[in-house]
Amino acid sequence: MFKPISRRTLWRGAGAAMALPWLETMSKAAPSTSGQTLSEPPLRMAFMFMPNGVRPDHWTPEGDGEDYEITPHLKPLESLKQDFILLENLWNKNTVGRNGHWPKVPAWLSGGYVERTSGDDLDSGGTSIDQFAAQQIGDRTALPTFELGLETLRTGIDTAGGGFARMYGSFISWRDPHTPVPKEIIPQLAFDRLFRNRRAPALSGVDPNHPALLSSLQRDDTSVLDLVMNDAKAVNRQGSVSDRVRLDEYFESVRSVEQRLEASLRPQKRWINQGKFPLDRPSPGIPETHAEHLRIMLDIFVLAFWSDTTRIGTFMLGDAQSAVDYSWLPGVRGSFHTLSHHGDIPATRDQYEKIINWNVEQMAYLLNRMKSLDEGGTSLLDNSMIMFGASIKDGNRHLEENLPLLLAGRGKGMLRPGRRLRAPVKTPLCNLYLSLLDRMGVKAESFGDSTGRLEGLA
Repeated sequence: MFKPISRRTLWRGAGAAMALPWLETMSKAAPSTSGQTLSEPPLRMAFMFMPNGVRPDHWTPEGDGEDYEITPHLKPLESLKQDFILLENLWNKNTVGRNGHWPKVPAWLSGGYVERTSGDDLDSGGTSIDQFAAQQIGDRTALPTFELGLETLRTGIDTAGGGFARMYGSFISWRDPHTPVPKEIIPQLAFDRLFRNRRAPALSGVDPNHPALLSSLQRDDTSVLDLVMNDAKAVNRQGSVSDRVRLDEYFESVRSVEQRLEASLRPQKRWINQGKFPLDRPSPGIPETHAEHLRIMLDIFVLAFWSDTTRIGTFMLGDAQSAVDYSWLPGVRGSFHTLSHHGDIPATRDQYEKIINWNVEQMAYLLNRMKSLDEGGTSLLDNSMIMFGASIKDGNRHLEENLPLLLAGRGKGMLRPGRRLRAPVKTPLCNLYLSLLDRMGVKAESFGDSTGRLEGLA
C-alpha cells in the first residue's frame, strides 16, 4: 500500500529545489487538513510589453461608449472581447518631449523620469510596479517575480537618440531606480527557474547557443552559475564601465537566486491545480525561429502562474527599437523598428501593421491558454490581471498620449471586462497601477506620478 505524499514535497539537491510532478499517490493526500494549501486560487498580475507602438486608428475604436467595434489591430482578440477592458487616455507625462524609445521603456511600469547617463549610473526614476508589489507580497511564492523576454541586452549610448544608454530599452522591471531586473530569454533556463532555481548570465556578448553553455545545461549536475562566474571574473578584470554595470546586474541575479532558495525552505501556502500541464523541459539554447521562441516562452509564463510558483510577472515581446526581422511573415520585408517608421507610405505601413497584428495574435494565444485552464470552477484568466500594450502610441511619430493598453482577466471578480474604459484625457498610467496594487493586497498611498485611483475598473 502506497503512503500518501503531498505535492508540497520537494526534491532537493545542490542549487535545486524541484517540485514533484503530479503522482497518483498525491490524490490520497489530504491538503485541506495539511494547512499548506490555499482554499481558493490566488490573484496573479502580469505586464506584457510590445515595442514600437501601433497605428492609432487601427487600435482605438471610434465613438465614446463602453461598447465598441473591433478595430483591425484588435481583430485577433475578437473572441476574447468579453475578457478584457480596453483602456484609453492613460499616459506617462515624464516621457514627453524626450527620446522616442529609450526613456519610455523603463517609465512604462514606474512613471519615472529617466536620466541621461553614460551607462554606469542608470537612473530610471522609479521602481516598477511588479517589483514594488514583490517587496510586500513576493515572499508568498517560491519566485517573488518572473521576468521573461526574447532579445539580448543592448549596450552603448544612442548619441543620435538623445544620449540615452541603450540598456534602458532592455528592461521594464526595476528593483529600484538604479537596478534593472534581468529577464530570462533562454527557454530551458526559464523553465528551470520554476523548478531548479537556475539563472542564465545577464552579461551581453554571451552566445545563448555557445557549446560550453549548452553542454552545461544538458548536464543537470553542472552549475550554470559556476560557468558564468568565470566569465564574470574575466569581465571584471578587463571590461568596460558598461560591462561592470552588467556585472553588477548579474551578481544581483545571483542574490535573487539565494533569496528564492530561502523562500523554498520557508514556503507559504500555495494553490495546487489538479492535472498535468502539457509542457516538457525545453531543449538547450534558443529556438531557430522567433515565432517558436515566443510561443514556448509564453507557455512557460503560463506554467509559472498555473503552478503558483509566482503571482507577479513581466514579459517583453521585444526591446526598445526591436530589430527583429519579420521577413518570414507573408508580405513583410524588414525589421519591426525600421518598418514602424513607415512615413505613412501605404506599402511600408501595411507591413508594420502585419507585425503588430501578429504580436496581438500571440497575446490572444496567451489569454486563450489561460482561459482554458480550470481552477476549481474558474479559470486561470479569471484569477488574473494581465496588462498588454506599448510605451508609445504611434510607432511612426512616438506619441506619448493615450497609450495602447488593455487589461485582461477578471481579477477574481474585481474587474469588469467586456468594454472600453475612457479615463479623462492625460490620466496618469500610475493611477491604474495604484488600483491594481489595491487588488493585489499591496498597501500604497501613491505610486509613481499617480494622482489617485483609476475609477471604473469594476
